[in-house]
Amino acid sequence: MTTVKKTYRIARIDGDGIGPEVISEAVKVIEAAGRTQGLVFEWTEFPFGARHYLESGEVLSGSALHALGGHDALLLGAIGDPSVKPGILEQGILLKLRFHFDQFVNLRPAKSYPRVPLPVRSQSIDTVVVRENTEDFYMGLGARSRSSPLETDISAERSSYALRGHLRLDFDPPCASAVQIGIATEDAIRRITAFACKTAKTRGEDSFVLASKSNALSWIYGFWEEVVADEAKKRDMAFSVANVDALCYHLVRDPGRYGVILTPNMFGDIVSDLLAGIAGGLGVAAGANIGDGLSMFEPVHGSAPDIAGTGRANPVAAILSGAIMLRHLGEERAAVVIEKAVISFLRESPAEDLPWEFGGKAFFSGVGDAVAERTGGEDRIS
Repeated sequence: MTTVKKTYRIARIDGDGIGPEVISEAVKVIEAAGRTQGLVFEWTEFPFGARHYLESGEVLSGSALHALGGHDALLLGAIGDPSVKPGILEQGILLKLRFHFDQFVNLRPAKSYPRVPLPVRSQSIDTVVVRENTEDFYMGLGARSRSSPLETDISAERSSYALRGHLRLDFDPPCASAVQIGIATEDAIRRITAFACKTAKTRGEDSFVLASKSNALSWIYGFWEEVVADEAKKRDMAFSVANVDALCYHLVRDPGRYGVILTPNMFGDIVSDLLAGIAGGLGVAAGANIGDGLSMFEPVHGSAPDIAGTGRANPVAAILSGAIMLRHLGEERAAVVIEKAVISFLRESPAEDLPWEFGGKAFFSGVGDAVAERTGGEDRIS
């Protein structure tokens, strides 16, 4: 009897620095786990990153966006290199992908793993940040002026609206100034709240925490609190509000008490990186940018150009990002296979076979091989 295999078309942008190294190992493990479940992956490589930009002057083309949209998911390594001015690649690739494909969720789990030391006193950590990914102060809206007035046109495109306007600020006496505009819309808050509610229920939890700062930024985050309260009530989900500064304090003191944390864009960037440090470092920090169309999965450690080419890159975060990708595609069993393989590798390997980041001496390819072997990738479909 012939088993019908399910095929997924996955785009990959290996990117810069250690990106190609960690993505090669993530692909290796995804393929191995897929074999246990009868899954086939067709990979399409896209060249975008620092080298491509320096050679061609192209950051990310419109035709590439169209081509990417024909895939089931995108696996991304890392973007950024000292040879390119900061912001060009990050805004031209990362933010462009997020906004073009309306990836409104930035999902950042923080979980403790065997033999990955925690810098805080906690038995275990299993927290996930659900970060709104399209608005707030990361919309790129603002301006600078050497004198008064400060004046600029405002323009932004999102899936549900086009924003147009003009800003003028007069200072008396005239002075150099800058302004950054944060936007919050009801629809955006409702859909990210709905995702947080769904995430909590999937985890078997009946509440979540909203990171806010309405006592100081009452217009935008007071609005957030009101909309979240209404949407959570509709979904029969309890929630509490925590000022983001107090939340950071309590995360360090007792991180195990938190499950799902819902955040606006800017706070989510800060809180998720704090949690990555608390959970043992960027080497186990997986991430996802999720929307109703093409979703993107990436480790959050960056390109780490200082260790690129040394073999010391840690691919575990990229491998775990691959597990999130499979779960998003509906392949829960394959995702669990990868997660169990990572835990087995970290728990059972000799100390010298762990990644350099965790005190071992294993190169990235050795780590990928060891995890792939533990998936049972040659086994029957189970």
